Amino acid sequence: MELEQEELTGSDEVSEGKAAYPATASTKKVFVKTYGCQMNVYDSQRMSDALAADGYAGTDRIEEADLVLLNTCHIREKAAEKVYSELGRIKALKAERAARGHEMVIGVAGCVAQAEGREIIRRQSAVDLVIGPQTYHRLPEALRRARRGEKIVETEYAIEDKFEHLPKPRRSEIIGRGVTAFLTVQEGCDKFCTFCVVPYTRGSEVSRPVSQIVAEAMKLAEAGVRELTLLGQNVNAWHGEGPDGREWGLGRLLYRLAEIPGIARLRYTTSHPRDMDDELIEAHRDLPSLMPYLHLPVQAGSDRILKAMNRRHKAADYIRLIERIRAARPDMALSGDFIVGFPGETDADFEDTMELIRSVEYAQAYSFKYSPRPGTPGADMKDHVAEAVKDERLQRLQALLSTQMHAFNLAMSGKTMDLLIEKPGRQHAQRVGRSPWLQPVVVDETAGEIGDIITVRITRTGHNSLFAEPV
Repeated sequence: MELEQEELTGSDEVSEGKAAYPATASTKKVFVKTYGCQMNVYDSQRMSDALAADGYAGTDRIEEADLVLLNTCHIREKAAEKVYSELGRIKALKAERAARGHEMVIGVAGCVAQAEGREIIRRQSAVDLVIGPQTYHRLPEALRRARRGEKIVETEYAIEDKFEHLPKPRRSEIIGRGVTAFLTVQEGCDKFCTFCVVPYTRGSEVSRPVSQIVAEAMKLAEAGVRELTLLGQNVNAWHGEGPDGREWGLGRLLYRLAEIPGIARLRYTTSHPRDMDDELIEAHRDLPSLMPYLHLPVQAGSDRILKAMNRRHKAADYIRLIERIRAARPDMALSGDFIVGFPGETDADFEDTMELIRSVEYAQAYSFKYSPRPGTPGADMKDHVAEAVKDERLQRLQALLSTQMHAFNLAMSGKTMDLLIEKPGRQHAQRVGRSPWLQPVVVDETAGEIGDIITVRITRTGHNSLFAEPV
């Protein structure tokens, strides 16, 4: 599985993923390329689980794949065009395999699939299968039909719960995926921010019941996972049915997950300011395993622009919320998202955003220029900001954020903290882990084994990483 990280946060990292399952000569092979947010990563893994039950093994070599799946993201500008460009290259591979007598099925999944639907097959005839993010549990059957020569488009929202219908991953399949894992608890969005396509591609907010979440978390823990990150488009809007028959909120769910043996760390993303309730803030106060790092996007600091974005909160509401969170957990680090150049944004509106950033002081943040998404209200607004103005504002905003992020990392020098060792380092004889505040930390390989949680002291700071020695 290959991951091209193009998150809602605006990251452009590209990394190679490992095949989900070992391939053998007798199995069909699937190559999955994942674009986008952590939820797409989770969905790709669950599709791999479904395909494994259908006889497919993962491969990192696209040229040997019997099935190629692009799990797409629609957040970034020109996302659909990027997919079509990739499909052009895969079409040539498909022709090469056909010339050697081997079949290659091409599928497009995810949010571009949901938004474009049958248009994908019309524009790129080599595509055999288009499947939306709510219908992954239908993938094996849709694939069987595609192999018979049908052109399949499965983008109608399913009434049934896709999580209920996907095969549960076996413990043997989980082992080897690492000591950290994503777990989707909520999907969809009812907020309808005027810049965002998510409500149209992921549907309305749906919460998984507690029993499903706990069962999956326990399987992950049994397989050696130490850190769980709960995922959702609006993860703190999660309200699922509890074992007592009552509706639970995210705070209560975190208390329950903290009881699972082996799970030492809990995180969640992405949150909406309107859904941070008292119980969730109290969980940050009470649970040592709930990490002091919160991604809480505000997007802008101008009340006028926030209203145009349909965020339904004001800048002062956000600031007061941050004060409450930090009162409950004084070492809390904040991360956020910012859009510059939203239609109608004036110099004064932009300065309001800069002032909010100065007030909050972010440990991490992601920023990008506004770009219209077809079908969203923002695309039809007047007074679009000139690209040159967007560029200048983005540079100024990113300079301020970079200064804050650098200051946060520098403040770690000499600090003692717990470190979860996750993987080998890039250099020989190194290990890499994550601090409670999500920073990568490099230690000598003698400090501990992968999966260990050790106490370290930060000896120096790099541009993106910290360096430490065991205490």
